[in-house]
Amino acid sequence: MRPWVRDVRPLLERLDLSVLSAVLPPGKWAPDFFTLWSPNPQVSIEQQLNDLSQMPADELRRDITAHWETGRPVGEAQGLVLRSGADLPRLVSDAIWSYWDTAIGPYLARMRAVVADDVAYRASLALASGVLSLFEDLHPEVSVDETVLQISKPHHAPATYEGTRITLLPSVFVCPHLFIGHEEENQFSLIYPARGVGRVWEGLAPADEATNDLAALVGRSRAAVLHRLEVPMTTTHLSRVMEQSPGTVSEHLSILRRNGLVVSWRSGRSVLYRRTPLAESIVAASEATAVGEPGGSTPA
Repeated sequence: MRPWVRDVRPLLERLDLSVLSAVLPPGKWAPDFFTLWSPNPQVSIEQQLNDLSQMPADELRRDITAHWETGRPVGEAQGLVLRSGADLPRLVSDAIWSYWDTAIGPYLARMRAVVADDVAYRASLALASGVLSLFEDLHPEVSVDETVLQISKPHHAPATYEGTRITLLPSVFVCPHLFIGHEEENQFSLIYPARGVGRVWEGLAPADEATNDLAALVGRSRAAVLHRLEVPMTTTHLSRVMEQSPGTVSEHLSILRRNGLVVSWRSGRSVLYRRTPLAESIVAASEATAVGEPGGSTPA
């Protein structure tokens, strides 16, 4: 995840993370509301945060403060939660949105692609060799003994389930761990690293490594924009990454869009931009030329 950390860390330093520090202090566990998931893969972050913003403040506060007993002390951030009154759900949902829009949203297409690939792979295993076959390479702590699924978690209390319904939740961020989530009686979920999760972060090279030739064609700033749009981004996120004003970035995007190099679409509260196939081919040609230049790292 180093390329992702490199990109988002300086951006997160500009955000006020005090609310999130109170809700999710360093530690092993998270409040229940923070890890809710939906059986509908099309659910959006906007829908989830809208539901959170309408949660009763007292219920949300109890969930957060109960977590403080297992997490590390959060200092002054505790007072922020305790004093916020009925505004707490809105404060928490806005804080999560700010983090998501900066650190997750621009990379969501990459994440979904890897997760979808894992789902398709396991579905094909189940169709070809039976349901139990999809567990065979799920995680080192999971094994199959004839018709018995065994999960090796020595620090968990021993348990046996019969006729159990299991929900599989491939994840980008749990690697290399496996987590067991209990839902209802005789039901649980397995949260495991998605197959090929390392591909999410491939190609996140610093923008100035392969833009020289492209800059000669479209200008340095617009070349940097095209390089960054390897994954969809908003104008706000681009302006933060490039350290330019939103107005300047918006002007670059308008010129690129008029010339068929970027397209845009609305996703909830945001407008996302990405490169067109034409821009993809131009960027790829520029990168290939840069690799072959004298003093570069020409492949053997």
